[in-house]
Amino acid sequence: MSRTLVVAPSWIGDAVLSHPLLARLKEADPIGAIDVLAPPWVLPVYRRMQVSNTIENPFGHGALRLGARRRFAQSLGAYDRAYILPNSFKSALIPWHAGIPERVGFRGEMRFGLINDARVLDKASLPLQVERYAALAQPSGEALRRPLPEPRLAIDAAKRNAAVARLGLDLARPVAAFAPGAEYGPAKRWPASHFAALGRMLVDRGEQVWLFGSAKDSPIAREIAASIGAHAVDLTGRTSLDEAIDLMSLASRVVSNDSGLMHIAAALDRPMAAIFGSSSPAYTPPLSAKARVVRLNLACSPCFQRECPLAHTNCLKLIEPARVLDALA
Repeated sequence: MSRTLVVAPSWIGDAVLSHPLLARLKEADPIGAIDVLAPPWVLPVYRRMQVSNTIENPFGHGALRLGARRRFAQSLGAYDRAYILPNSFKSALIPWHAGIPERVGFRGEMRFGLINDARVLDKASLPLQVERYAALAQPSGEALRRPLPEPRLAIDAAKRNAAVARLGLDLARPVAAFAPGAEYGPAKRWPASHFAALGRMLVDRGEQVWLFGSAKDSPIAREIAASIGAHAVDLTGRTSLDEAIDLMSLASRVVSNDSGLMHIAAALDRPMAAIFGSSSPAYTPPLSAKARVVRLNLACSPCFQRECPLAHTNCLKLIEPARVLDALA
């Protein structure tokens, strides 16, 4: 039985977008083992995919720590091939130190020799991140087979029920899930006041609002929940990512900024309004037929900046809550 190691990206959204690559690898070798090496915060995503094993990558964005990387690589065991999804030099070191004979990835940051099946990325023919990952599963030079399978995440019903009980959640009203954060920066965040106004509209229609995110998103989520009032539940910082995935599957609809949770909602196939400001759906759109992108296409966007360089963030402020409500419909 062949063994494959996939070196995963560090962003949750990118991890979701790598699922079609895994599906194509499994399709080509149904009985082969696929292990994923990923940062600890990304591992919950891969636990919901068709992989044999998930391995925590203990090396962050800091020093090279060449000796420690070498020792870690030599503890992994034998693999037949590796797919290195990040384009960094450091991401290619572990497969090379592990002596994996076939190491596949795109040409990147001084990786000559570390990757021995180095592909040249044609951005024009592969505009989407999901396509670039999936193309690595095919022979070099072969046109990408389309359509790609949409990313999908499995749900653990027993753990979902346990999370509902632990958090004292009530399912009597339909759930609208809000993801008001965005790790990249404020230029990707729809205003809290707009989330709150939309939440009040949904509550008036008989729904409840669950707010998802990390502890970093709690100040924004508290503001939104307080403005909505009754039937708003702030879950930010109160769930693990595993629990958030399971609980979001209960949502009848989702409203999210361009974030990792947006991609998770799409992979759960939830009806969704995905709000884009400084970023572009031309590169990392939500991959679900039930997702609707909401954006204004202003002349100044997408700028791909963490903060608005014009100090107004009109690409988000001018998206009215009623427009998002229409997208949800």
